[in-house]
Amino acid sequence: MRKPKIVILGAGYGGLMTAVRLQKKMKVNEAEIILVNKDSYHYEATWLHEVAAGTIGEERACFEIRHLLDSSKIHFIEDKVIDIKKEEKKVVLEKEAELEYDYLVVALGFEAETFGIKGLREHAFSISNVHSARLIRNHVKYMFSKYSSEQKEELITIVVGGAGFTGIEYLGELVNSISQLCREYNIERKKVRIICVEAAPVVLPGFDTELVSYAVKCLEKQGVEFRLGTVIKEGTEKGIIVVKDDKEEEINAATVVWAAGVRGSSIMEKAGFEAVRGRVIVNKDLRLPNYDDIFVVGDCAAVMNPENNRPYPPTAQISMQEAITCSKNLISLIRKEEKLEEFIFDNKGTVCSLGDRDAMGIVYGRNIYGWKASVMKKVIDNRSLYLIGGPKLLLKKGKFNIM
Repeated sequence: MRKPKIVILGAGYGGLMTAVRLQKKMKVNEAEIILVNKDSYHYEATWLHEVAAGTIGEERACFEIRHLLDSSKIHFIEDKVIDIKKEEKKVVLEKEAELEYDYLVVALGFEAETFGIKGLREHAFSISNVHSARLIRNHVKYMFSKYSSEQKEELITIVVGGAGFTGIEYLGELVNSISQLCREYNIERKKVRIICVEAAPVVLPGFDTELVSYAVKCLEKQGVEFRLGTVIKEGTEKGIIVVKDDKEEEINAATVVWAAGVRGSSIMEKAGFEAVRGRVIVNKDLRLPNYDDIFVVGDCAAVMNPENNRPYPPTAQISMQEAITCSKNLISLIRKEEKLEEFIFDNKGTVCSLGDRDAMGIVYGRNIYGWKASVMKKVIDNRSLYLIGGPKLLLKKGKFNIM
């Protein structure tokens, strides 16, 4: 008897978690499971701001996917997804032949979104994957080394576009790493400019005002300049052009990091999914409307919040919870059980790091700040590692520097 084939696209939080849950819950001969990812490794996307700032190396944020998989249950293919043919139940890959599937899990992750702002793709960096994060770190270090001989102010001027979660976490790590670079290249810290440009009138929209105030004061104390209510009009070879109150200004900076937006994978539109910025509204069981054989999880899935009828923000927390529901429903379909589980997001809170020893956030409805919040952030990171790879991965990659 032919085994049903499950194909999982992407080994980020959603895809990898789906795979390891299926591996744990299913018998060897119940289904043929294939996991496809363009790289041989998974990277902790929530650690990319640390890699970009240089406070951790990229090897710390990555681990080999095959080390987590039971080859008797899951076949791993390192390849890039080119297209999805929904009607033919096939996936087109870059290197290998087309893959047929009975059930498909789309977990292709996120891409940077520049909203069509002229010149940003050409002249700004984005914290979108481990390669781009490493590139930012190396570029900043090179600019500091050039400053030692050229003494040009723009070489040690860094602009961060966006004061949302990613932008603030990157700034928190950046102010720590800049101090080290200043010592290394004998540069006065006060000469370095770090400018955060945000179109909204506030930092971290949606966060409690007390938490926002804490974050801003913490970063300003360490030299970050905030330009709120300021729109980036264009990215240039020299930096950026901004507009505030109809007044245009050019900011010369050798480093511009765009951290103001992400979208789901562009494959979603290419494959004909009804997507908005690479995200599709899924049914309550996480399946694609009108396609009972396709599940979508992670950054490509738009799960509606019943309280405001808007999609939940795509986070690692919701991706991993979606993966648990997705894996349960796949098992139910394979075993021909009638009822599928509806996905209900259990929001346990959010913590935003402000460097290695500081943070702020809300956990189980309570605001937390400072060292306690920093410890909680590490607990959250460690929990993610444990859920994906168990105690072995936690001991190898976990964050235990809480003192």
